[in-house]
Amino acid sequence: MKEVRTILVTGGAGYIGSHTCKALAQQGYLPVVYDNLSRGHRWAVQWGPLEEGDIHDLPRLGEVMEKYQPFAVLHFAGFGYVGESMEDPALYYHNNVVGTLALLGAMRKVGLGRIVFSSSCATFGATQADNFNETDQQRPVSTYGFSKLIVEHTLKDYHRAYGLSAVILRYFNAGGADPDGELGEEHDPEPHVLPSLLLTAAGRRPKFEILGNDHDTPDGTCVRDFIHVSDLAAAHVLAVKKLEREVGCFDYNLGNGNGFSILELVNAAQKVTGVNFAVEVVARRLGDPARAVGDATKARFELGWEPKYPSLDGMLESAWRWMKTEHRR
Repeated sequence: MKEVRTILVTGGAGYIGSHTCKALAQQGYLPVVYDNLSRGHRWAVQWGPLEEGDIHDLPRLGEVMEKYQPFAVLHFAGFGYVGESMEDPALYYHNNVVGTLALLGAMRKVGLGRIVFSSSCATFGATQADNFNETDQQRPVSTYGFSKLIVEHTLKDYHRAYGLSAVILRYFNAGGADPDGELGEEHDPEPHVLPSLLLTAAGRRPKFEILGNDHDTPDGTCVRDFIHVSDLAAAHVLAVKKLEREVGCFDYNLGNGNGFSILELVNAAQKVTGVNFAVEVVARRLGDPARAVGDATKARFELGWEPKYPSLDGMLESAWRWMKTEHRR
């Protein structure tokens, strides 16, 4: 009988973390969620046990690690809002950097030497590239991006000095919902562009605000790359399998390679929902680069990752279905 490997998933009650737990379970792993539920949801933990705790709580982390003896950690317990990070940088450095150091300290104490880290394209910032690849210079323009980049460097140092094996997954904008309708995106407040569009279409917001139309892009609005959340989840499972085979510190960009402007997103959302909702252009937001599109060639080649749901309309349709049924929770 094949051994069931346990994976500790910090932040596993959140949007991407919960979808990843489902993907792990489907591949025969046992995901153990470690979450303080400050931004996650108890209902999203459906494929393994929930252990409540804070990422800064070393004794609690150690207790959970000793209890379950996980093979690896998938680390999603980071704050991820660009605007909030610029308004309250202390919050982001404390949670994303200090919290990760606490997690790594607990891992070292129990001899747990494998981690998959949820990073971000925000580490590239304003780098002048058509599609970011892993060799491009990282120059973040937001506190959020800086906090993620600090952790990336920390993991590389821990690999060099302590032998930690790590996979850094640097992904672009997640979208969509579980194709089976069991999970979806739910934040309060909701800062992300795709669900914000759909909330407006659903009449739960009076208008959708475009943050600037004077960027150096074809229509003046920011250009972004979107990936279906289930495709991101699949990439995390492949990263775990990578750590089963190899020792090292690896980094991968996860993007579809297609950029869509915010104005194009508005048009797509209006088409999918059939609602011609109100749109207003407001001032740029501090910390937003004009363009962020990913090149995932390395992930395709080394991890065997291939997005199953690349269509923007498909992402919007699955998220729209979820949004119309989420209140059953």
